[in-house]
Amino acid sequence: MAVVFERPSLPQRMMPLFRGFDGPLAFAVFLLACAGLLTMFSSGYDHGTRFLDHSRNMLIAGFIMFVVAQIPPQRLMAFAVPLYVLGVTLLIAVAVFGITKKGAKRWVNVGVIIQPSEILKIAMPLMLAWWFQKREGQLRPLDFLVAGALLAVPVGLIVKQPDLGTAILVLAAGLSVIFFAGLSWKLIIPPVLLGVVGIVLVIFFEPRLCADGVRWPVLHDYQQQRICTLLDPSRDPLGKGFHIIQGMIAIGSGGVLGKGFMQGTQTHLEFIPERTTDFIFAAFSEEFGLLGNLLLIGGFIFLVLRGLAIALEAPTLFARLLAGSITLIFFTYAFVNMGMVSGILPVVGVPLPFISYGGTAMVTLGLGLGILMSIAKSKRLVQS
Repeated sequence: MAVVFERPSLPQRMMPLFRGFDGPLAFAVFLLACAGLLTMFSSGYDHGTRFLDHSRNMLIAGFIMFVVAQIPPQRLMAFAVPLYVLGVTLLIAVAVFGITKKGAKRWVNVGVIIQPSEILKIAMPLMLAWWFQKREGQLRPLDFLVAGALLAVPVGLIVKQPDLGTAILVLAAGLSVIFFAGLSWKLIIPPVLLGVVGIVLVIFFEPRLCADGVRWPVLHDYQQQRICTLLDPSRDPLGKGFHIIQGMIAIGSGGVLGKGFMQGTQTHLEFIPERTTDFIFAAFSEEFGLLGNLLLIGGFIFLVLRGLAIALEAPTLFARLLAGSITLIFFTYAFVNMGMVSGILPVVGVPLPFISYGGTAMVTLGLGLGILMSIAKSKRLVQS
C-alpha cells in the first residue's frame, strides 16, 4: 500500500522562519516605525521624496532584520573578528585618503562611497562580546585593558575625522559590553565623578571659558562652540544657537496635546533646521505635544526593557553581552537625540531611531534588531 505525503503549503513552509520571533519586541518596533512614518509624512511632505525614501529604508531595514534573525548567535561569533578588522582598516583608509566634505573626512571610495564608522556600531559590540566569551571563567584585569584598547582604536580614529556623534555611539556600545562583562564599580565611579566635576566647572566658569579667543585643549573649535552654545544659545541666536532655540520653541509651543497632525507652524514654515533628520523630534513634539512625547518615550523605554530582558535570558555569555550592548545602543540614540533637541546636550549628529530620515542609520538599526531577534529565538530553542 503506497503512502502519500501531502506537500506542505507555502505558509506552512514559511512558518519555521517566523517561529521564535519576539512578539513584544516586534510590536514595540512596529509602533515606533508607525510614529516615524507619520512624522516623516508631515515634516517631509514638501521635502522632495523624503517620505517615500524613508518608507523604502524601513522596508530594507525590516528585510535585513528578518535575514539576520535566521542566523544563530554562534554563527554571528564568526563575523566578529573579520568585521572589526575590516572596519578599523577602512577607518585607517579614511584617515589616509578619505573624502572630505564640509571639513570632515568620514568617507572612502571603495568602488562605492561608504562611511566606515557606521560598521563599528555593530562590529564593536560583536568584537568585545567575542573577546569576553573567549575569556569566560578566567577574566583578569588585563583582559579588561585589552578590551579598552580594542575600543580606543576605532573611537580615536572616528573622533579624528571628526565625527563626535558616531564616536559617542561606538564608545557607548563598547563600554556597555565591558560593563556587562563584570567591570568593577571601583573603576567606574572615579571617571564618572571626574566627569561630573568637569561639567560643574565648565558651567561655573562659562563666561571665561567661552570668551572670544579662548581655545580649549583636546577639543576641535566646532566642538567647543557646540558646548558654549548649549550653555548659552542666545550668544549667537541667528547662527550657532539657532538650532537649539528653534527646537525648544517648537517643543514648548506644542503644549500638552500638540497643534495637531500637519499643523506645526515651526515645522512647515521651515524654522526648524534639519526637520526630517536630527531635529525631527522637535517637529514631532510641536504636532503631538507632551502627551505624544510621553507615548514616544514610553515606546523607547519598552523597547529597551524588552531588549534587556532578552539579554538576561540569553543562553551564552556572548549572546548576553551582545544583546545588552545593542539594546543600550537604542537607548543612546534616543537619549542623545532628544537631549540635544531639548537643549540639555550639545548638538551632535545622532538620529532618532525609526523617526529620523537616514538610510545608513536605518540599516544599522535593522542589523541590531535582527541580532536581538536571533538571540531571542535561540533562547526559545534552548528552552524547548
